[in-house]
Amino acid sequence: MAAFQTSATPLAAANLDPTAGTKYDFPRDLVGYGRHPPNAQWPGGAKIAVSFVINYEEGAERTVLNGDDQAECALWEQTDRAGRVGERAINVESDYEYGSRVGIWRMLNLFEAHKMPITAYAVGQALEKNPEVAKALKAGGHEIASHAYRWIDYHGMPAELEKEYIVRQLKVLKELTGEYPAGWYYGRLSSRSRGLVHEVYKEQGIPLIWEADSYADDLPYWVDVPAEAESATPEGMLMVPYTYDNNDLKFHSTTGCFSPHAFYEYLQAAFDTLLAEGQGGTPKMMTIGLHCRIIGKPGRFMALKRFVEYLSSKPAGEVWVTRRIDIAKHWREKYPYQKGKR
Repeated sequence: MAAFQTSATPLAAANLDPTAGTKYDFPRDLVGYGRHPPNAQWPGGAKIAVSFVINYEEGAERTVLNGDDQAECALWEQTDRAGRVGERAINVESDYEYGSRVGIWRMLNLFEAHKMPITAYAVGQALEKNPEVAKALKAGGHEIASHAYRWIDYHGMPAELEKEYIVRQLKVLKELTGEYPAGWYYGRLSSRSRGLVHEVYKEQGIPLIWEADSYADDLPYWVDVPAEAESATPEGMLMVPYTYDNNDLKFHSTTGCFSPHAFYEYLQAAFDTLLAEGQGGTPKMMTIGLHCRIIGKPGRFMALKRFVEYLSSKPAGEVWVTRRIDIAKHWREKYPYQKGKR
């Protein structure tokens, strides 16, 4: 039997990263804060910061009505089915429509009844098709962040075209809300996406306060931007990590299969763990990701309602339920960017 060959020189990779060595090449960080994370110093001495995020995507998903070659097949009630090619999928469309017609209002009514501000990851095309949602988010004091112009997979899209989509998104949100989004989350990003977002914001003179395409921590953290490597005044990029585990997409995932009760139990367990760490001197952040057409359905909604009521039962000042822009601004004040440091 032949022995495996060993060498001090790493074997060549079968596939090469096309962004390696470019201005889009953000390095990985497997170390992070380690055993001793910084004290978040949340306002009022809160032991945990809680960020509810509503992903508003309905109407911007794949469909031939939007010029796509097939219908959407992700994150609806029968995600085991392939997307219909070359024609509309009425059942998928109507499931998404439930989110914009019913789910969003059920969720906003709950949060506003409990005076809890949220962040909306808003897809530009979705808001264009239902501008009343943009008005309601503004009126309710919620944050409208960017979830890109279309809710599609940007992997493999030419950089030039992806950049055009970023520019369009900024224009659309400014027209609909009166201001540019201070935060950005793709979800279905390409390897160049974070660099392209930074590039467009810089070119247009718009401040990018936070970016969320990370699941790497329970606290915000800074990353160096490759395009600023030679800059005398680098500004870095503040990552405010998102979540796939405290997320209602698990209802439509083969790795989840949650019942409403199980989803509530999972959120409660995550919250209790992070709260205990905060009470022990290392306050953390918890994000809960939500979708109008998923948790907005009556059977699942009770899990969200129960969890919101659970948070409301905590002592005053212990829990800071807030928008991501507020978390980002707080972190920038307490821990401003230093090149080469987290």
